[in-house]
Amino acid sequence: MKNEEDTALVEYLTRLGERVRAERAKRGMTRRILARDSGVSERYLAQLEGGTGNPSIALLRQVSMAMDVPLAALVAGEAEATEPVASLIPLLERASAEELDAIRRAALKIMRPAGEDMKARRISLIGLRGGGKSTLGRMLAEEMGVPFVELNRVIEQEYGGSIGEILALNGQPAFRRYERRCLEAVIRDHEGVVLSTAGGIVSEPSTFAYLLDHSHAVWVQATPEEHMSRVVAQGDLRPMAQNREAMDDLKAILAAREADYRRADAVLDTSGKAVEESRKDLSSLVREILGSEKALA
Repeated sequence: MKNEEDTALVEYLTRLGERVRAERAKRGMTRRILARDSGVSERYLAQLEGGTGNPSIALLRQVSMAMDVPLAALVAGEAEATEPVASLIPLLERASAEELDAIRRAALKIMRPAGEDMKARRISLIGLRGGGKSTLGRMLAEEMGVPFVELNRVIEQEYGGSIGEILALNGQPAFRRYERRCLEAVIRDHEGVVLSTAGGIVSEPSTFAYLLDHSHAVWVQATPEEHMSRVVAQGDLRPMAQNREAMDDLKAILAAREADYRRADAVLDTSGKAVEESRKDLSSLVREILGSEKALA
């Protein structure tokens, strides 16, 4: 009996560590940053993520607050619900990511007021830094005759400081609150816009769902090597500064976010392409999404 209990505990701690590691990667947080924001040592975080730590609730609470993840989501790994929602959970648990997204969209369509076009002529560009969102977004906005908006710049203007200052002084939870509030403002103020978002917007499910429901999302992707080389060329190493395993971290972030990025309406691969070629590809995608009569001004 004791061996069975020990095995169950090991399995639980392993799953707990995997959840912590996945949530950290999805948010683009290195272990060093999480240690700084949570007050938990890097060494202990490594043990926790490796399944060898046996954390207290107080310690897990520190980690969950630093990542802005509900403590229950880390501890239980699943959401609690009451009837009749609870009866749907076994069905949803068996669904693939593509099926879940189709279910969400179908439900939204059923519940949406007749004739309401929630997405209008809004194009949102998602994905990791270095894919080409800003460069291509400006070009697309000019072609469509709509404003180009970088969500991070809106957040900085609202906050009165840089993104780095928000994260350093207030942490991820505050940044995500600003992100949601500013996203809602952009959607409210623009029926036509090209919006470039931060790569980590997918880490807050409700905010990302709001973006997908109110805009036509395009995942702008490239190979990890090209993402890294472009970011280095721009002189911007966040969040990889002082990290000797930068490429491993970038690949982990991409792996943690890929399923969410694939929920976009379309995918644009800029790997090995000149800017003009990628611009034409993006323009073609948008014409398909919106229809030629709505794509151009």
